[in-house]
Amino acid sequence: MHVQFIGATRTTTGSMYLFQVNGEKILMECGLYQGRRDETLERNRHFPFDPSEIAAVVLSHAHIDHCGNLPNLCRQGFQGNIYCTFATRDLAAIMLADSAHIQRYDAEYVSRKRAKKGLDAVQPLYGTKDAEQAVSQFVAVNYDRPIVISKGVKATFVDAGHILGSAQIVFDVEENGKQFRYLFSGDIGRGGHEILRDPQPVENVDFLQIESTYGGRDHTDKMLAKEEVGNLVNETLKKNGKVIIPAFSVGRTQLIVYTLHQLTDEGVIPKVPIYVDSPLSVNATEIFRLHPECFNEGIYQFLHEKANPFGMENLTYIRMAEHSRKLNDLTSPAIIISSSGMCEAGRIRHHLKNNIGNPRNTVLFVGYCAQNTLGSKIMNNDSPVNIFGEPIEVRARIARVDAFSGHADRAELSQYVRNLTGRLARVTVVHGEEKQSLAFSKTLRELLPGAQVSVPERLESLEF
Repeated sequence: MHVQFIGATRTTTGSMYLFQVNGEKILMECGLYQGRRDETLERNRHFPFDPSEIAAVVLSHAHIDHCGNLPNLCRQGFQGNIYCTFATRDLAAIMLADSAHIQRYDAEYVSRKRAKKGLDAVQPLYGTKDAEQAVSQFVAVNYDRPIVISKGVKATFVDAGHILGSAQIVFDVEENGKQFRYLFSGDIGRGGHEILRDPQPVENVDFLQIESTYGGRDHTDKMLAKEEVGNLVNETLKKNGKVIIPAFSVGRTQLIVYTLHQLTDEGVIPKVPIYVDSPLSVNATEIFRLHPECFNEGIYQFLHEKANPFGMENLTYIRMAEHSRKLNDLTSPAIIISSSGMCEAGRIRHHLKNNIGNPRNTVLFVGYCAQNTLGSKIMNNDSPVNIFGEPIEVRARIARVDAFSGHADRAELSQYVRNLTGRLARVTVVHGEEKQSLAFSKTLRELLPGAQVSVPERLESLEF
């Protein structure tokens, strides 16, 4: 079996890995790459393989950096099945539709700028119909139910505890009279999540491909995260300011809403108006309520014994753009949660433009921001920052609570590996900035002295 590491190698976006086994090609993940505009367009538009030759796609979860280029893959000739869990299918349906909208918006914006220079218009990466076509090719499978996806290859989804429906992917391969088990970790959750179940251990692993988003560092204590959020909110409200929270629509928004619900119920923070301003977040939250099979015992009891964990009297979900614009006129304290988490698209940019210049306000980051994104520049204390092409001075308080991260840190990834059984003869480290991946590969060599550990370069192929 050969694996070509096409995306999320020594970086965190554009996950994509091409398997060649028993004469067939299987694609694992098909994510959008996010980086500098020209490189982003080139890498997302053009695949280093013929999509029509792919027998099947296997998807670990619904984040756009893992599934966001599926419509383009289908548009260019892929006609096979896309295997994933039920919750991933439902989330990906709304994520891909939203992504198609963003592709069109970005293409129109760039085309207007090019027209001023007498240049031709650009076309979106894909459209709504392409997204719908991709979703029609999804085949949903429950956790822990092996399914044959190709000649001599069975796939099993095992809970990864990262977002709703996220999975580790176990490939049981029979090739040339040999049998072996290849495990792709997907994105591994931290465990002890407020909503989701813990990552489940996998047995009899021969080869491991593992993420390393935080492979070189440890998070702050997640037990203190709720208290930290409560303190930041109260300090901002005392100044009659607003708390602006950039958050991913799937996973992080629901976790923050649940945390604020708990803080309000406990009387830690007042019943200040809270707005979730993102149509995608609203849709995703509805899907969360449809999949309690992914919940841990604590939130399952909260749902059945107390109330909707994602709803309360002082919480307003906003779909319409006109209602979103009214938030610009707010003069009283409030909490505004909006996507995207990296501040690269969506309504969060409008809220940052209107609020980041006020020292009474707080911008609270609760997730990862890739290098060169607007979010990373704000977190790095750059000022001014460009928002909609206009330089904006950063005067608001910039805070970060990384304990909410959906990714396991160095210690948690190490424990995840310790919980695996099998010979673990070879380990490849992916989905991390180069510094993080190299650091975690060093940890793995100490943890698994008998294993061959490597950090593949982009487009590198390895034989297993």
